Amino acid sequence: MNKSSWILAGLLLAGQLLFAQTRLINLEESINLSLQNSKQLKASRAQIEEAEGMVKDARDRRLPDASISGSYLRLANPNINLHSGNDSSSNGGPKISQALYGIANISLPIYEGHRIRYGIESAKYLRQATMLDAENQREEVILNTMNAYTNLYKSTAAAVVIKENLEQSRQRVKDFTNLEKNGLLARNELLKAQLQSSNIELSLLDAENNRKLANINMDLMLGLPEGTELLPDSGHTAPAGTLAGVLEYEQLAIQNRKDILALSFRKKAAETEIKSSRAESYPSIALNGGYIAAYVPNFVTITNAVNVGLGIQYNLSSIWKTGKLQQAKAREKQVAANQEILSDAVRLQVNQSYENYLSSQKKIEVYANAAELATENFRISKNKYDNALLTTTDLLDADVAQLQAKLNYSFAKADAVLAYNKLLQTAGLLNARFKQ
Repeated sequence: MNKSSWILAGLLLAGQLLFAQTRLINLEESINLSLQNSKQLKASRAQIEEAEGMVKDARDRRLPDASISGSYLRLANPNINLHSGNDSSSNGGPKISQALYGIANISLPIYEGHRIRYGIESAKYLRQATMLDAENQREEVILNTMNAYTNLYKSTAAAVVIKENLEQSRQRVKDFTNLEKNGLLARNELLKAQLQSSNIELSLLDAENNRKLANINMDLMLGLPEGTELLPDSGHTAPAGTLAGVLEYEQLAIQNRKDILALSFRKKAAETEIKSSRAESYPSIALNGGYIAAYVPNFVTITNAVNVGLGIQYNLSSIWKTGKLQQAKAREKQVAANQEILSDAVRLQVNQSYENYLSSQKKIEVYANAAELATENFRISKNKYDNALLTTTDLLDADVAQLQAKLNYSFAKADAVLAYNKLLQTAGLLNARFKQ
């Protein structure tokens, strides 16, 4: 559609949208709004924050653990028997009815078989994978926005073309009515024209309904009020960029696809988990320190009881408890298998997208030629009809063919743009094209 057609589109829609907010929007603006308001991307950002927290938690394990505890005890007249070294005994002793004590401990890990280091490395790999997942999600949001924008463009174009055709059809009915009144046209010829006008009106209702649904979908996707009426830019069907070879797109996909890169980091994390599981069989060494204070009335007072030393712990059960290591190895195998599956799927996706784009380009050529032929056919049919060389049915058929050819050509151009960007998305290049 040319610029004047889109101006007409705005005028045609203005009467229906009198009390609604109308906004002319292009594809780039739609993508930016979609990225800002995408609920999927908000969830992805929350997952990244969670992964950041996991890295921090892994790093915190290098820091000392410290605890303070204290208790006050009320005792119920205990019997205390103190034994001296000369075997003399006393059944008397002090009366103790309460006790108070406090303990402070601190432990600094020195060596844990590198489990802390492996934990930090694994958390970092998973954080990187989560960030790549978010980048992949961003590409999906961009492509979904393009798909929705294309649907809005096509539904708007259909409504405009059908409305233009309806105006022509109504004028034809008016002309035929005058001819029929003057006895220059058979009654059934007028009825044929009126029937076609009714069919076009029904088609217009369907087209406008589709446009409204596409508009609501865009409003929700872009975070706009539902009453906002959007008019797509006529430049949306501008020719796509230069096409490279399919093998080049396959290589680019292997290098740039975020889901492939994310799996590679998950594989590294799984390998690190195996190392961490094996490190369970090594002893742990920590520097320990503590302070104890106690007060038991009529019996004992303890202050400045400070202790410092090294603690060594070895978990003997790690020798025969190997389930954790087995799980880590299984996860590593699963990731490796998923990498192979994804690699095959990506190659297939690239080839499908490439062939679809080539097909869309061919369709543009075919539909462009068909539109020219349909327009010329209608012109000839109209001349023949005016000279009583063609029936009304033939004229109406030529008009319908012209309408369908116009729609097919307009839709083919929009589909080609979407097909090209789908190819970029399968090759992992869509994010770079729409960087904010």
